[in-house]
Amino acid sequence: MVTTEVKPPRSGFATFLLVVCAMAFVTAALVRLLGIDGTRYMIATTSLTPYITVAGLLVGLFALFRRRWVVGLTMTLVGVVLVANVAPRAFPDPRPNGVGQQVRLMSSNLLVGIADAEFVVRQVRARDIDILALQELTPEMVRDLERAGLDQVLPNRVFLDEPGGSGSGIASRFPLSRRNLTPPGTLQQAGALVDLPGRDIEVVSVHPLPPVVTAGPEAWQRELAGLPSPDSTGAIRVLAGDFNATLDHVGMTRLLNKGYVDAADQVGKGLIHTWPSGSGFWPPPVTIDHVLVDSKVLVDTVDVFDVPGSDHRAVVTQFVVPGR
Repeated sequence: MVTTEVKPPRSGFATFLLVVCAMAFVTAALVRLLGIDGTRYMIATTSLTPYITVAGLLVGLFALFRRRWVVGLTMTLVGVVLVANVAPRAFPDPRPNGVGQQVRLMSSNLLVGIADAEFVVRQVRARDIDILALQELTPEMVRDLERAGLDQVLPNRVFLDEPGGSGSGIASRFPLSRRNLTPPGTLQQAGALVDLPGRDIEVVSVHPLPPVVTAGPEAWQRELAGLPSPDSTGAIRVLAGDFNATLDHVGMTRLLNKGYVDAADQVGKGLIHTWPSGSGFWPPPVTIDHVLVDSKVLVDTVDVFDVPGSDHRAVVTQFVVPGR
């Protein structure tokens, strides 16, 4: 007696769904890998690259399990390429021993001045902060910080406080001199020369306009491009704040290619989210607050923590500024 194997019929609808998923995944991957900003919706999608990478790999492996070979292999291969771009952020880079001035910098977005000023100052004291970069600094928040005793620990400051979310500032235990390091923008981005005991550094409190505003991403693109490049002959520069961008956005890639290093990425904490604070799942947490240091600077540690009243988490970085 001759028997024949009867193969279960393939579900045309399941195949259609897998093909749609593959097309969406490959499109999102190409936008990321080719460095395309595009519309505000494309930019928002790019910020989700770590999530898209995991989802694409899982769907690709599922397609292989279901013997949809073309779809499965395509998604898996593209997913591996994305993993090669994203996964290194979770692992520390090799680091030589640094010799120079140790600096502890904290950056915090204060959410239109309603964050807990006393908590901020307590953290400055407890963490022995040398330089504090603030975004969304309002006149009311300045008064709250003064009442909480900020002047006692960081007596020097360059504050460009304004009502709403457009103000920014820098406070320091070391002497400061105001510097105009960025072109005029929609939001204030305070700049200062910090007179360290050894080699001076220039710091910018970064806060470009978000790219997802109704007017579109043009201002965000322009303001990211307007951030100063590392100065090979002068003071070492540090860019700290709310970039409204992840390491997957082309504007950040260009800054890194100019000679900056993302501090969290260097110590293996580049995937820790900074917005929104808290542990919710929506909107998906992303990493848009950064400290970028000149590649000559050696990063020791990075810590990220919630600030009561703010929707952003604060970032604290300890790094070593080399001597001349």
